[in-house]
This record gives sequence, structure tokens and C-alpha cells, in this order.
Amino acid sequence: MKVKLLNNNMMFKNVLFLIVTLSLFGLQSCDSQVKEAKKPNIIFFFTDDQSYDTQRDFGNKVTKTPNLDLLADNGVVFSRHYNTTAICMASRANVMTGQFEYKTGCNFDHGSLGTKQWSTSYPVLLKQAGYRVGFAGKFGFSISDTNGGWKKEGEVAKHDFDFWGGGSHQTSYKTIENKYMVQYAEEYPHSTRAYGAASIDFINESVKKDKPFCMSVYFKAPHRPVEPDPMFDDVYKDVVFDKLPNYGRENGEHLAKQSKMGRQYPRFVEWGYSEEETYQEALRKYNQLIYGVDYSIGMVLEQLKKLNIDDNTIIIFSSDNGYFNGSHGLGSKVLPYEEGARTPLIIVDPRQKDKGQSTSALTGNVDIPATILDYAGISIPSIYDGKSIRPLVEDPKTKIRSSLPIIQVWGPKATHCLTVMDDRYKYIYWYYKDEANNIYPTEELFDIVNDPYELENIASITKFKSQLTKMRKLYDKQLTHWKNEGVNYNGYKKYDSLFERKLN
Repeated sequence: MKVKLLNNNMMFKNVLFLIVTLSLFGLQSCDSQVKEAKKPNIIFFFTDDQSYDTQRDFGNKVTKTPNLDLLADNGVVFSRHYNTTAICMASRANVMTGQFEYKTGCNFDHGSLGTKQWSTSYPVLLKQAGYRVGFAGKFGFSISDTNGGWKKEGEVAKHDFDFWGGGSHQTSYKTIENKYMVQYAEEYPHSTRAYGAASIDFINESVKKDKPFCMSVYFKAPHRPVEPDPMFDDVYKDVVFDKLPNYGRENGEHLAKQSKMGRQYPRFVEWGYSEEETYQEALRKYNQLIYGVDYSIGMVLEQLKKLNIDDNTIIIFSSDNGYFNGSHGLGSKVLPYEEGARTPLIIVDPRQKDKGQSTSALTGNVDIPATILDYAGISIPSIYDGKSIRPLVEDPKTKIRSSLPIIQVWGPKATHCLTVMDDRYKYIYWYYKDEANNIYPTEELFDIVNDPYELENIASITKFKSQLTKMRKLYDKQLTHWKNEGVNYNGYKKYDSLFERKLN
């Protein structure tokens, strides 16, 4: 009887040991699965008016952007990234919603972003999925179904964020003048550095709450007025900047007459690009503003390391449009030429083994929100025109799209045009006609691979006839998409007919 009890006790202990072991193994497996399934944090740095050639990795040998260079060394650089509307308000609506301008209905001359479009924006969808979402900087557009909210941009959107450091209208470089940033003004009087500090506060809060986060930092810099941080006054002292090969009025004579009928043409002289001394000073101040952004990004990167979360934080860096800085004898942005519409794009996924890669695959600003949602494991809305760039980060040799439009329907109607690009060519159709001044609808075709500075319009050259025919078809396809899916309000419907190709 005693022997039986002993055996039973031993059996009980063995079973108990087995149960405990399996439980511990199960807990370890669950813990392992949690770690594997842990959602990445995402930080989206977004500048205003930054030309594609302002970094080392885009070929500029004299610029000083150590933190952006670090991102490039650890991620993927996109050499053909474009804003599908090259002006801040429309571009920011594009990049929040993943939709082309004619579907957002949003631009300065047209109106606000509708609440329907905002409901599928990446911050709203991230928050619904359990992310903490933060914003700091220039929001840039209002959300209203009645076109209200002018100069109160972000006042509706702020309620959809867990952290808000955004500002209305153009915001100010003086931190003290930005309502939701005043607490940073004493230590960080220039808003560019203040946005870095605000981002760090949001990140710290998110880590304490043990929740994945997405921080969007929409810098004002390097947008005018020219007010760089005095802390960096010596960074570009006496530095001499090279001009791009298409600099100057003589390199813009071949362009369509319509391209010279907006504010971009007079600003070449007004903003000092036409004289060597004032050109160099303009470039020094412009790049000093960008250096401040680089410094602010460095603040955030350092904090990620301190918190030991840098290995699970996706970094995206881009700009809302480009900047001519004298190319083709132009200033400002807006027009669909390379310097106006093309911007930097760098994406860093620290989980990727291959570092420091680049790709010439065609991408657009509407692709950024789709990419953010993809990394967060959230389904991309079918209404999006954008596609996730993540496959390009994982394999830079592939491509995600065969064509991309650039929409220009802001400012003088003479400058309105629709553009379509593929992986080599850019086709622009200018509809405006003024017989009294000998201006007629015209088309331009550029070989971006062999003529990256758009120094020759090849639309009328016989040997490129097949390419012209192909690009016309892509253009017509894009216009059909506009007609089928574009909004019927805010003045967009008229372009259904205005942009139909009607050459004399």
C-alpha cells in the first residue's frame, strides 16, 4: 500500500512538472510571438520647399546634412520621387490622404479637404488601429465641407491626434508665435528645433504607455521668409554653391511660354538668383534652414537610441515640393519641371539587412501614407491612389508603379497643366490659348534618364514619335481617371474638358 502511494506521488510530481514545463514553454512562446508581432514605431519627417539636390546623397558636395546622410547610409534613397501637386497645401492633403488633388478637392484656389477624405487619412486609421499618433509643425490645410477654416488649419484635425504641436496657416519660425508650441519657446526659440523637442516628448510618453506610435513632423523650413536659426550662422559662412546645369534664363528659353506666365519667372530676379553675390547668399540661408532641420532630426534619432527603440522605428524623410533656386531662370516651385516637383525621399527600416541602397523607381507623395499603413499592418483603403513603397525598401530593383501624374491647377490659369511620367519620359500638356500674344496649346516631352535637367523638348523630334504616342496615351488614361473619380466641386470639373488634348 505504501509502495502504491509512493508511486502515485511520483506520478503526480511528474505530471505537475510536465504541466509547469509546458506552461513555461507556452509563456515563452507567447512572449516570443508578442515580440515578433510587435508593431513598429513610425516617424515621418516632412520639410517644406526642399529641393532634391540639397543632400550629399543627391550629389551636392558642399551641403552639410550629417543626420540625413546617416539615414541614407542606413536606408534606401529614392532618386525619382515626386509630389503629384508641387505646392504645400495640396501636397500636404495628398500626403495625408493618399489621393491625387482632383480627388481631395484641396488647394489654395479651390477649397478645403472634405471630412470624407480626412476619415481615411493615415493618422485617423492608425489611431483606430491602436497607435498613438502625434503631430508637430505646419499642418497646411483646413478640413471642412463648407470650405471654412482658412488660417485655422489643423483646428479640426488636432482632435484626432494624441499629441498636438501643430500650427495654422504658414506658422512662424518664432516658437513663441505658435500657439501649441509656446512651452518650448524659452529653450528652443526657433521652431525647427522646438519641433524636435516636441517629438521627443511625444515619444517618451508613448514608451511609458507601452504603445506603438507614429509621429509626423511637418517642418516649416526651408520655406520663406528667410529666417534661419542664428545658432547655425557659421555653418555655411563663405561656402560657395555650384549651380545646376540648367541654371539661368538661357536654359529656360526652350520651355513652353505658359511656364513663364506665373510668379516663378519674375522671382528669379526678385529673389536674387540672377546675380552671383545675391545667389550665393540666398543659397547659404536656404541651406542653413535645412541644416536646422537636420539638427532637429538628430535630436530625435539620439533619443530613439537612448530609449533603445531605434531598432524598431521606421524613419521616413521627404518634402512637400521642390524648389527651383534659379533653374531655367525660375524661382519658387509649382511647375512640373524636375526642380519644382521632385524632392528627396529616404526610408529607413532598421530591420532590413541591406543598408545604404538607392533606387530610381518612380514614386510619389501619395505613396507615403500607403507605406505608413503597410508598415503598421493596416489595410490600404481602396480609394487611395498611392501604393506602398515598402516593396522597394525590401528590394530596390523592383518597381511599384508604371506612371505618375503631376497636377498644376493653382495660380494664373495660363500656367495650369497636366503632366504624366513613366520610368523614363515626362509629358506635359499646356492647354492655355491666347492668340493675341501668339500663345497656343502645346506639349512637352523630356527624356529624364538622358536629359535629367530638361534641356531639350523632344516632342517634335521624329525619332521620338513612338514615345510621344505612348505618353499621350498615358496622359489620356490619367485624364479619364480624373473624369471618373475627381470631385465635382471646388472648380475641378472644368478640367475634364480643358485638359483634353487639342493641339493646333
